[in-house]
Amino acid sequence: MRIRSDIFVSALTRRVFSAGGFAAIEHKGAEEAGAVFIRQRFRDGTETLFAPAPQQVFEEDEVIERRFEKRLDRVEPRAVDELITRERNFDRDLWVLELEVEAIDGLFAIVDTTV
Repeated sequence: MRIRSDIFVSALTRRVFSAGGFAAIEHKGAEEAGAVFIRQRFRDGTETLFAPAPQQVFEEDEVIERRFEKRLDRVEPRAVDELITRERNFDRDLWVLELEVEAIDGLFAIVDTTV
């Protein structure tokens, strides 16, 4: 069973603040099972977008933690806005969490889906 979206977002927000960064909910989605998108903003004005990892990266009997894939890497904010808009047209219940932190190491699980 996977942790509820609202609890995951709340815990991640606290981890970011404790690491000296800033986090804000840009769009609140479904509390129990809304997909979570994480938008990382950098001081140079670029952004990286993390999206839920595809289901095939999970083993069938594995305990399901939320895992993310890097969808866009250090692009202009407009590109992130466009992708999120397309995703919201498909899924109105998604969350968008904005982070302002230089390093995300250890904050959430990231998988490499390019293999």
